[in-house]
Parts: sequence; structure tokens; C-alpha cells
Amino acid sequence: MLLGHEKVEILHLPTPLEYLANVSADLGVDIYIKRDDLTGLATGGNKLRKLEYFVKDALDQGATTLVTVGGAQTNHGRLTAAAAAKYGLRCAIVTGDEYPGEISANLILDGMLGCDVYFVKDFEAGVRNVIAKYEAEGESVYYVPMGGSNELGMLGYYECAMELTAQAEDLGIRDALIVTTLGSLGTYMGLAVGLANERSPLRVKGINVAAFDWQTVAEIREACMEYFGRVKAFYGLDLEMAAEDFDVEKDYDFGAYNNPVEEVREGLYYMARREAIILDPCYTGKTWAAILRMVREGKIAQGSKVIFMHTGGYPGIYTRHHRLEFERELMKYMHTDEF
Repeated sequence: MLLGHEKVEILHLPTPLEYLANVSADLGVDIYIKRDDLTGLATGGNKLRKLEYFVKDALDQGATTLVTVGGAQTNHGRLTAAAAAKYGLRCAIVTGDEYPGEISANLILDGMLGCDVYFVKDFEAGVRNVIAKYEAEGESVYYVPMGGSNELGMLGYYECAMELTAQAEDLGIRDALIVTTLGSLGTYMGLAVGLANERSPLRVKGINVAAFDWQTVAEIREACMEYFGRVKAFYGLDLEMAAEDFDVEKDYDFGAYNNPVEEVREGLYYMARREAIILDPCYTGKTWAAILRMVREGKIAQGSKVIFMHTGGYPGIYTRHHRLEFERELMKYMHTDEF
């Protein structure tokens, strides 16, 4: 039980915290990677930590169906469908995106898991209508917010903050900087609040990957403060945090959300060829590209210690707009000559 809330247990915890010897030698920075891509269920990913708490709450309320929201290729939706399948619940994903013209990547996995995906023009009305549809069929619907990012969902990464603190202590890297993707804020908020409330010596920096959400660092911090206020009131925390306590970056979103970016793909190739770890082009790829650029820019000093949060999401490499770029660049490795 964490802060008074129970969960189901569907993850393989603790996830590994690994030292990346090759890239560390290249960069002159000690890089560790937290393998939250190895959480199990439907290729894994960070959202499963949050879903352990949502599923428990849903079951306690007698829910029979989970409904959530996200982009057409939502990793969160795929993992919500996985958790639902594991516990015998129905699941639906509502997206405001248009049908992409093919069933690929996460959409294949959604279908394999038996999850309905609704592409709607009016997003808010679509969510209401989908929930009403299932309720009319006699289902008891439990709504999971985008990214699992609310007061309950942040518990998954509050717990991860405690897990990381213990692992860092064992590895002798108590002063490391955690670098994580920042999107719907739940993962970052859980880490930031968990580290602060548990008096951990670790620090966390969030890399914004969604250019359309906020225009400035100040706007991100304002959103963090609003979220923190809700968390503090919900749990009755005796904890004070100021806007400046939220270490966030706005300079590495590469101009849009989930857009193909050559620099990001180069980062993916570099990680794969030096450490045999696969990242995704939307979230972890942009965060890794940000780390590489911050090292070059001197924002991450030589000799420092960094924990890179691998939050999963690699099915995204199979979406059409990314796949076409990979095919163009990687064709040189395909040999058709007969020997």
C-alpha cells in the first residue's frame, strides 16, 4: 500500500537499472538506463505502473469496462487494453485522430488484445458517446485519463522514485540526475513528488516532447504546480514545492508531436548499435536525443551521472510515417546479391 492506496501486481519489479558502458565511454558521462520498457504485458512500458492502481480501483468499484483516450498510436491505450485483458475487462480507446489508413504498430496490438478503437471528430463528445454506448449495453465503465495522469496514476512513479533511490544507493550513484520524457505529466510528477517527499538525493529533469501543449518552461511549471496542488490535497501531503523545483526542458521537442526527425533517428541508431537497446521515435527517442545534445552543449557536465528513463513505446517505430524514413535510411543494409 502506498499513500493509502492498494494496487494489483502485474509488473516485473524492480525493473533493471543498467550501466551503459559503451555510450558512457563515448560521452564522458556515466549513463545508466532504467528499463521500464521491461515491465511485461503487451511489449511493456511505463503506463503499466500507473495501471496497477487504476485496475485495482476499477475492480473495487465493480467496473467491467475500461475506457481511455489518446492518439491513434497511443502506448497508454495499448497497455490499458493489456491490463484490461489480464483482468477479464472490456476496453475501448477513444482518439481524436483520423484513421491513419492502415492497421499498424499499436493498432495491431490493440486489435489483438480485443480492444475497440474509436476515431472520432468531436473528441469530448466522442468520449461521452462511447461511455454511454457501453453503459447502454449494461457495462460498468471506469474512465482512465490520458496517459494515466491524475492523482491516482502518479503513484506508479512515486513508487518508481523509491525503487530508483534504493537501486542508485546500491550502485553508488546517489547524486545522479534522472532524465525522463514529459508528456501528460504523470510519470514526471510521480518521480518529482516521490523524490521530494521521500527525501531522496536523486533529482529529476523532464524533457517535453509535445510541442503543442506548452510554449514556454514557465507554462510547463505552471501545469506542474496545478497538478502538484491536486496531488498534495488528495493525499494530504506535508510537502512544499515551488515552480522552480520542477526541472523541465522545452528546447528538445523538435517542433511537433510524434514527428519524424533525423536527429532523433540518429540517436536511435546510436543506442541500438552501441548498446543493442531499441528506443521509440516519439518519446524515448526524443529524450535520448535531448541527452546527447545537452552533453554537447555542456548542460550535462563531463563526469556526471545520468539515469535515462526508458519508458517503452517501441511499437511506434512501425507506424507508417516513421517506418518510411527508416526504410529509406536503412536500405543500405539490405543486400540482394547472391554469393
